Amino acid sequence: MKNKNILITGADGFIGSHLTELMVQKGFNVTALSIYNSFNDWGWLEEVECKNDIEIISGDIRDSHFCRKITKGKDIVFHLAALIGIPYSYIAPQSYIDTNIKGTLNICQAALDNDVQQVIHTSTSEVYGTAKYVPIDEKHPTQPQSPYSASKISADAMAMSFHNSFDLPLIIARPFNTYGPRQSSRAIIPTIISQIASGYNSINLGDLSPTRDFNFVSDTCNGFLLLSDCKKANGEVVNIGSNTEISIEELVKKIKALMESDVKIQKDPIRERPKNSEVFRLVCDNQKINDLVSYKPLVSIDEGLRKTIDWLLIPGNLEKYKADIYNV
Repeated sequence: MKNKNILITGADGFIGSHLTELMVQKGFNVTALSIYNSFNDWGWLEEVECKNDIEIISGDIRDSHFCRKITKGKDIVFHLAALIGIPYSYIAPQSYIDTNIKGTLNICQAALDNDVQQVIHTSTSEVYGTAKYVPIDEKHPTQPQSPYSASKISADAMAMSFHNSFDLPLIIARPFNTYGPRQSSRAIIPTIISQIASGYNSINLGDLSPTRDFNFVSDTCNGFLLLSDCKKANGEVVNIGSNTEISIEELVKKIKALMESDVKIQKDPIRERPKNSEVFRLVCDNQKINDLVSYKPLVSIDEGLRKTIDWLLIPGNLEKYKADIYNV
């Protein structure tokens, strides 16, 4: 696998930046795509130690001509670029269609045209909706409980259609709730930690009853790496998760204990999803990825939370999170 030329779309984001670091460590020649902006800002790629060892390009997957250009000469494409905020998808659903569905179409068509050897398309456990049974395997029905999840269900279908119609070597990687340093403040774990670290007497949260399968970012990225060298997985949907379950209420208690905080919890209605949109239970069945590539998560929830807390307690990191503002 060493010396392969790879493209990571969404490399400027949370998981993408960690995946970029891992791929450089493993000897890949990495081209990292950052969303174009007039500030010439590369997102979390600004923070990675390997910044001088990669080619960073700015652009937008909504442009088909651009996608054709950046996939030329690439052996593997890790497609992570997407709009992922669920609350914002209630406000601007059209933008999720343009980026998540049309952007995926552009990447798949460009990869096909340029004879890319392997495409790893990134899905999300949100496509499953509230679990009808647990643990959730890849045969679980999908349920569009938000415009975001609807766009990802559609993007997954578009990606798989290129495998079925044109034999594009493609795997759909479906991570459950990934967390760790650099995660967006819209996510629950940095929301809790950043408010406590900012010294508030009470913190604002939404519904505490849902459960999630939290997987530390290094474990998620390792799943991507292993799948990229597994030809048996082509044409398959593969979960990446820890096969564990914790409620948001229990998660808050863990973080409070680790931070030695007695902060009070205040329910903020603005942070709650519409009734039929909330996903109340997600638990990963990771047997398939284990069978395919002997995948096992290595970082426990307590260890992962400790690493995330330590990173967020660094003043320069904490100030980026604007804990007093609810980020949709």
